[in-house]
Amino acid sequence: MGNLPGFVLKNVALPGGRIADVTIQAGHIVHVGSAAPLRETIDCKNQFVLPAAVDMHVHMRGGTQSAKEDWASGSRSALAGGVTVVVDQPNTVPPLTTPELFRKRVIEAQAHSLCRYAINSAVTPDTPLEAMWVAGAMAFGETFYAPSSYGEALSEPALMQSFQRIGKLGALATIHAEDVTTVEDPDLISHDTIRSAAGELQAIKNVTTCNTTNCRLHFCHLSTAESVDAATGTVEVTPHHLFLSREQFSNDDTLAKVNPPLRSERERKKLWSRWNWIDVIASDHAPHTLTDKRTLFNNAASGIPGVETMVPLLLAEVQKNTISLSDVINKTSIVPAALLGISPAGFSPGSRADFAIYPKEVTRIDPDLLHSKCGWTPFAGHFAIFPGTVILNGTIVYKDGDFTKSETAWIPGNGYIGNS
Repeated sequence: MGNLPGFVLKNVALPGGRIADVTIQAGHIVHVGSAAPLRETIDCKNQFVLPAAVDMHVHMRGGTQSAKEDWASGSRSALAGGVTVVVDQPNTVPPLTTPELFRKRVIEAQAHSLCRYAINSAVTPDTPLEAMWVAGAMAFGETFYAPSSYGEALSEPALMQSFQRIGKLGALATIHAEDVTTVEDPDLISHDTIRSAAGELQAIKNVTTCNTTNCRLHFCHLSTAESVDAATGTVEVTPHHLFLSREQFSNDDTLAKVNPPLRSERERKKLWSRWNWIDVIASDHAPHTLTDKRTLFNNAASGIPGVETMVPLLLAEVQKNTISLSDVINKTSIVPAALLGISPAGFSPGSRADFAIYPKEVTRIDPDLLHSKCGWTPFAGHFAIFPGTVILNGTIVYKDGDFTKSETAWIPGNGYIGNS
C-alpha cells in the first residue's frame, strides 16, 4: 500500500459495459484504454469499481461529542464504506455560527481526518452568512424548518431573508423539512405521528413559498414518495428510509429513533418507487452512544450511523439487479460533487483518482466489523458488499481492513477567499 508514482487499474468494467485499463498518475486519471507501461497494477476483474462516494450529509461529532464519534473514527468508517469525501453538518456543539468556530472545526478535521472533507455553515438569524461563505463554507445548512438534534428552527421570515442572502452568494441551501407537533413521544409509532409524513410535505411547500429569490435548494433526507414529488430543488434520500421501516423494530426500540422518523413498510416501498427521481443518496450519519440511545424513548437521542453502510447496501441491490451500477455512481458520487462544485471522481482523463473496489461478494452487516466509535448499526444482518480497496488521490488508503493516512485535504466552498 501507499502512494504509488503511477499505477493501473486493470480490467475495469466501466458503467457502459466496456472493459478497460485505467491509468492513474499524480492523483488523476491520465488514460483509459490499454494499460500504460507501469509496473504497479491492481486487477479489478469481476469486481465493482466505483468512483468513490461523496457523502454530502454527515455529522462527524468530535469536540465535546467525541464519545459518539470523532474525525478519526468517522473518517475510517467513511473509507471502509467507499466514501472519500464527507460534508460535515454545522449543528455541532456549539453550532458553527461564526467564522472563528468554523475555522476551529476545519483545524480539528485537518488534524484527524483520513478522508477529504468539507464543512457547511449554520443558518440562524445571527449567523454572518457572507463571512461564512468567505471563510470556506461548502453550503448553508442543514437549515432547519423544524427543530432537530442540536438544531433550532428558523421562522418563515428569517428563512426568507436567509434564502435571499444565500441566493445572492450563488450558494446552496440545504433544508431539513419537518413539522413537529407537541405531544408525547413514547414509541416509534408516536414519533412517526409527531414528525408526520403530512407535516414533512407541508414543510416542503412552506419552504418553497419562502424562497422568493430562486435560491438553490437541496432537500435533505426526504422520507416519503409524496415529499420527493413535491420538492422543488434537488432531492436527497437516506439508506435508512429506503431499507428500514418502523415495523422492522419493536415499537419501543430507540435504536430506530431518527428524524425524520422511519415510516411504515408501505411508505418505505413507495419511496423506492421514486428511485429515478432521487438526485442524491446521503447517509445522514448521526452516531450516538448506546447510553444515549438505551434510555426512555422520549429522552433517547435521534439519529443513526450510516456512512460505512451506505454504498455497500446499494451494491447488494445492484447485485440483485434491482438498481443499476450507473445509478449508484450518479447518486452517490457524480451528482453530489456537481451540486457542491467539487472536482468529480470518474473514468475520464483528468478526473480525480478516488476509487473504491468491491468484490462481488454479498455479506451480512456485522456491527462488530464496522468502524464508527458508537459501536452499533440498525442495519445488522442486512445484505451488503463492502470494498476491499479504496484509493484517495491516487493513494491506496484502505486495503483489506488496514488504513494508510495520506495527504487528506479540506475542500472549501466556492466563496473561499483563498480561491481568488
